[in-house]
Amino acid sequence: MSEIVYEFEDILEQIQHTLATEDKQQFREIFFENHTYDQAQIYLSLTLEERKLAYQFLTPEEMAMVFELLEEDVEDVEKYLSEMDEAYVSRMIAEMYSDNAVDVLKQVGEENVRTYLRLMPHKTASELRQLLNYEDETAGAMMTTEFIAVRESDTLKTAMATVKRFAEDAETIYYVYVTDDENHLTGILTLKDLIVKPDEKLVKDIMIDRVVTVHVNDAQEEVAQTIKDYDFLAIPVVDDTNTLVGIITVDDALDVIEEEATSDYSGLAGVNVDEAHQGVWAGIVNRLPGIMTLLIMGTVTAFLFRQYEPLIQQASIFAIFITLITGTAGNTGTQSLAVAIRKIGLHEEEQSFWKVLVQEGTTGLGIGLISGVVVFGIVSLWLGNIVLGGIIGFAMFASIFVAALTGTCIPFALDKFNFDPSIASGPFITTVNDLTSVLVYFTIVSQFISVYLSK
Repeated sequence: MSEIVYEFEDILEQIQHTLATEDKQQFREIFFENHTYDQAQIYLSLTLEERKLAYQFLTPEEMAMVFELLEEDVEDVEKYLSEMDEAYVSRMIAEMYSDNAVDVLKQVGEENVRTYLRLMPHKTASELRQLLNYEDETAGAMMTTEFIAVRESDTLKTAMATVKRFAEDAETIYYVYVTDDENHLTGILTLKDLIVKPDEKLVKDIMIDRVVTVHVNDAQEEVAQTIKDYDFLAIPVVDDTNTLVGIITVDDALDVIEEEATSDYSGLAGVNVDEAHQGVWAGIVNRLPGIMTLLIMGTVTAFLFRQYEPLIQQASIFAIFITLITGTAGNTGTQSLAVAIRKIGLHEEEQSFWKVLVQEGTTGLGIGLISGVVVFGIVSLWLGNIVLGGIIGFAMFASIFVAALTGTCIPFALDKFNFDPSIASGPFITTVNDLTSVLVYFTIVSQFISVYLSK
């Protein structure tokens, strides 16, 4: 164990001792000596009875800072909230940054949401209701309304006074947004601009007026990619009239990127990688539908083998090349699928489906041609039969070409019908390619077996 782990365990033991002795003052002294992240980890390590005492020792405002850093499952968040008094929860959520508050509210039932909002100050509740109305996984759903904006007609001295006034409640103060009298976004300043430029200068004279923005209905993946591309700490969110309605900070963009990576990895494995937090039964229920689907598809492949059994009996030599064909075609299909999913992830599918199809089809032709020639040469030299080599080589070429097309089309088709394209990766595409490769292989063999047998 590292020194950090030992130190944390020592701190946790001290915290638990103060709770056991109900020493509020000592608890608060030790608790607030730690970073907020460590405070959250301490909270997660407490028992139910210890947490109930912690709620008495911490104000809702203090608990809000801890709760914002919790990264727990939906069920756990609901569990923690149910341990608190409704008024305590309401005050705690009201103290959170609006984007984090919305995340918490989306994890509880509608009845509880109404209760918490009813107990909040009217202005805060109204802002959160508006944010809750935005569609999930859009810029509106992930933005915060705690930002600093100044008028373009302000002097820098006035703008700095505004920053000082609202800095404590703002999620970030590095960017200061500039609006006109109707709250339309017209520019942006950095904190450095306010510090180094003369106080008498007007905001409109030094602001950057070419501002990169995202629309309130933009997909969260697009937002995260924009923040990443421009290396921003935050990005403004506007509506159809270019009215500034919120900002999205880099920490939220990183969360989205992590979610997408987890989703992609889950698709690659054909399983939800977050199941580690779930029980055995939940794992069975989540995995079984996919496994059963693959089982049925595998059975269809086995049925095809059975249908072509007489063909294999005529020349059993063809059976030994089945795994070579399916394996190589499967690898090609997986590569094409990865390219297609990447295009969809960048939301380029409407413009690029045919472009990707042509590109991957041409690539499949090239790889198939080279692989077919190589296999033709190996089989011909190995078994001393040019006809057999030609049949296997042609089957390899055709299987790779079909696999490239299949790997490209499947994720686009899934996305068209509003399914997650990542479910096509991993085991699914492998099974599909096995099926198509076997069909292509035996179709070609059946057409040329008479030529082989006549030699």
